[in-house]
Amino acid sequence: MHLKKITLLNFKNFESASFDFDSKINCFVGDNGIGKTNILDAVFCLSFTKSYFNPSASQIIKHDADFFVIEGLFDKQDAEEHIVCSLKRGQKKVIKRNGKIYEKLQHHIGLLPVVMISPADIDLIALGSEVRRKFIDSVISQSDKVYLNDLILYNKVISQRNHLLKYFAANHTFDAVNLEVYDDKLIELGSKIYAKRQAFLEIFIPIFKERYALIANHQEEVNLIYKSDLENTDIKQLLKESLTKDRIFQYTTVGVHKDDLQFTIDDFSVKKFGSQGQQKSYLIALKLAQFDFIKSQTNDTPILLLDDIFDKLDESRVLQLISLVNEDNFGQLFISDTHAERTENVIKQIHQSYKMFNLS
Repeated sequence: MHLKKITLLNFKNFESASFDFDSKINCFVGDNGIGKTNILDAVFCLSFTKSYFNPSASQIIKHDADFFVIEGLFDKQDAEEHIVCSLKRGQKKVIKRNGKIYEKLQHHIGLLPVVMISPADIDLIALGSEVRRKFIDSVISQSDKVYLNDLILYNKVISQRNHLLKYFAANHTFDAVNLEVYDDKLIELGSKIYAKRQAFLEIFIPIFKERYALIANHQEEVNLIYKSDLENTDIKQLLKESLTKDRIFQYTTVGVHKDDLQFTIDDFSVKKFGSQGQQKSYLIALKLAQFDFIKSQTNDTPILLLDDIFDKLDESRVLQLISLVNEDNFGQLFISDTHAERTENVIKQIHQSYKMFNLS
């Protein structure tokens, strides 16, 4: 699978732009703020239906415009896939596949797998548990539509239950029967989500460890530790035990929406004790493991997006990463960098076809 062409209209800083791509390596070079990362983000949007960097869809519309359009032409298993992602201010986003509008955006997830490696990935280490849950969910969802559907339903039920708890508090009332309707749904969905996250990590962790060992030359022992309220108690009992607390706080305090993934290196927290170099290696290993997992589950080679990667890594890690990318198991690659000469010198070592786009 590869992206042949992309057309942008009022997307971030691009009023109108079109690019024809090499099937292997594509490099965007130019000064900071010129829009290199935005092109990679547009590719990401065509896969995930949303920006990698901007949580609000309206933020990716060019400031003085009322809408944006991203149009991509993919080659997938010798057939063309024509994808259009568009949004008008104040309206819902629309995704079209070969001229047909999706009823639900979630139905598109997994068709065109993409993995982004970006300096923004440091959030996985620096921020709270929600970012790490989203990482787990995004990897599983690209190859498991049932999981994605269960997750969307679970989050909807959590929102409804929280609304009900607020209603109870505001009106000084309580209805156990009404609350039980939501609890039953959380028990069903939460148990399924927990089981699939466990099964995923059993496969994913060994892949991650192998990737890290290659990047760091076997210098340290790394691990991912799954933390969940459901580890020792089933969700039905948890909801029963937390009812008083939930009524006081007016939201659901237990469940898989509180899960976390602990990152360790030699049994110590990566966030607290990992050096900058170790943290960077850790994050790249996570993303390459994501690539490997998706490829193994879908039999499709994801597109790999490397955003500003050479500026953030020392030369040895860049060469290590490039040597990994040089293996046959990688497909199409997109790279952004501020230095054209540096990028081209590294790319030439890969001995693959490539195309340079100078945005200056």
